[in-house]
Amino acid sequence: MTRPVGYASRAMPATVRSTSTDTSVPLPADDPSIFSMDLRALRGRWAAQAALPAISAEAMVGADTKAQALGFPQDRLMEHAGTAVAAAVRALAVDLDRWGTGPIVILCGPGNNGGDGYVAARRLALAGAHVIVAVVATDMRPNGGAAARNWDRIARDIGIAKVHVPVPRDVAIFGKDIGKAAVVVDALLGTGVRGVLREPIRSAVGVIASARAAGVPVVAVDTPTAVDLSSGEPSDPVVHADLTVTFHRAKTGLATRQGAAYAGRVLVAPIGIPAGADRG
Repeated sequence: MTRPVGYASRAMPATVRSTSTDTSVPLPADDPSIFSMDLRALRGRWAAQAALPAISAEAMVGADTKAQALGFPQDRLMEHAGTAVAAAVRALAVDLDRWGTGPIVILCGPGNNGGDGYVAARRLALAGAHVIVAVVATDMRPNGGAAARNWDRIARDIGIAKVHVPVPRDVAIFGKDIGKAAVVVDALLGTGVRGVLREPIRSAVGVIASARAAGVPVVAVDTPTAVDLSSGEPSDPVVHADLTVTFHRAKTGLATRQGAAYAGRVLVAPIGIPAGADRG
């Protein structure tokens, strides 16, 4: 069984930074030091999160919703999540001597998982990475919410390459050179996946599989696409990650034998959900 190895443009006051665990540790977007850490150091930095009992996807959605109702905006939660992903991607690339050897390729789906990917893209670009974002969705811009606002931020950034791949043919063309990536990030789908994946997500999962077969490490955002965070059951097809960055608490699905096999190493990052929202 895999053991856990472990959203900010303005500084947040201490009361806003509080979580259900260690309030002395800054949240990811308020903690620039995490971009100089390796994976072992990140695990230690966020050890209090990994020590919490695992929760289901449903409980996590409830905590996220309650946090927003208590005044913790989705934009802030997403900023911390995406920043944690970026730090983990950089740490993995450095650990494997792949930092600077090629682009960091982030495949983003149409929802909040993709929004986390947009934040990660911005943070990685600020850290000096060459970043390519592939938008795997019918529309290039998400329909409202925090994901759309984070897309708007990178849409204006000429330092981040953006590619729209709305149909399988476009995905296949984009994926021809995927083996040149330093790291591939799966920000396609998070919770709520049921049954066989639809296009173009299905083809994008195939591209991620091709990257991994070529020796490119894969980092999953929250969960490998098509792995249920509650049960660990995979849909078809499914992403096989080398590292999964999940948020707030470990997830029951990633602790199962199947889930752990697809997740690889698991890093649990804080995102600022307060104790009053956490019923896990």
